[in-house]
Amino acid sequence: MGIIVQKFGGTSVANTDRIRNVARIITETYRMGHSVVAVLSAQGDTTDDLIEKAAEINPNASKREMDMLLSTGEQISCALCAMAIETMGYPVTSLTGWQAGFRTNSAYSDARIKRIEPERVLAELDKKAIVIVTGFQGINKYDDVTTLGRGGSDTSAVALAAALHADLCQIYTDVDGIYTADPRYVTGAFKLDEIAYDEMLELATLGAQVLHNRSVEMAKRYNVNLEVLSSFSGKPGTKVKEVAKNMEKMHVSGVAKDKNVARLALIGLADQPGIAFTLFSLLAKEKVNVDIILQSIGRDNTKDISFTIKKEDLARTKEALEEHAARLNFKKIDVDDNVAKISIVGAGMVNNPGVAAGMFEALYNAGINISMISTSEIKISVLVDVVDAERAVQVIHDRFFGEINAER
Repeated sequence: MGIIVQKFGGTSVANTDRIRNVARIITETYRMGHSVVAVLSAQGDTTDDLIEKAAEINPNASKREMDMLLSTGEQISCALCAMAIETMGYPVTSLTGWQAGFRTNSAYSDARIKRIEPERVLAELDKKAIVIVTGFQGINKYDDVTTLGRGGSDTSAVALAAALHADLCQIYTDVDGIYTADPRYVTGAFKLDEIAYDEMLELATLGAQVLHNRSVEMAKRYNVNLEVLSSFSGKPGTKVKEVAKNMEKMHVSGVAKDKNVARLALIGLADQPGIAFTLFSLLAKEKVNVDIILQSIGRDNTKDISFTIKKEDLARTKEALEEHAARLNFKKIDVDDNVAKISIVGAGMVNNPGVAAGMFEALYNAGINISMISTSEIKISVLVDVVDAERAVQVIHDRFFGEINAER
């Protein structure tokens, strides 16, 4: 039998009963003859609680000390899970990220994994022990604890699976797979048996919260056999792979919604070569990620450029633009943070004309106005008013999945 890496999110280990359930899943896999490495997140709202405690002491705490604090959440859940497995009579060892060999850069609170040195993990597996590893963290060249940012436990699990050449990486969560849309809000959303890496990466980036986008990117890069499933239902999940069997049959694989969006427009920019480069190189230096971009046709020697960013980057972006107003030479900044980005994703749409028209028709029939559009080979995104977001997802889903649901 081979190595299986299993990752369990915060809801899966939120309390004593759930930790015992996770211990049961891990030991059942172990009893099948597999070597098991489990990567755990902090329990429930532990990370948020720790952030609140830090704010009470020092609202401006350094990122280094915040990483030192936040890394304790995963240590608690891992130690408790190991204790639960001990009571069941199985050999088990819990390890921190640095003990498991995670070496990162020094970007505190949002570190990137540079390499994994898995010798300790392999040594424990050779002893026939179950290994429990803290997700979301590693150690940098200064021997300081670092964290990988929100959703980093997914990345930890996939990176460890790649380093160990694991046969399978299972991401256990509170949903039983990848759905065509969020089933909590969209009537008729259904679980996919398979989805391609590229489709999953787009969905994760565009607002689907089941998998962290960095983990999907890493799974694709190292061809990690990935499965998303529920830690509660016991049902088969969704396999994430290079080519999904539904790619030819389904033009669209999912509909995603992202409300963490703000639109900025620079009005009256000088219509001259290099102005777009000046603008977006400035934002790049500020580490602001820009998504949808729309440039108007020049008139009276001026043009307008609109673009979208994350809401948390809004204040920093406005400050940078105002600071360089003379250099950019625009008349005014127009800001709208009451918008949402609605996207459809599907590897099958590249060879099927009419997908965009179907999306726009569904929105038109629902009386929903589109303010910006962005397309790629497997994605179409539109910007709509935030009050229309839920309805937009529903009508688009009905348009592309109504017939499939009727056949199911």
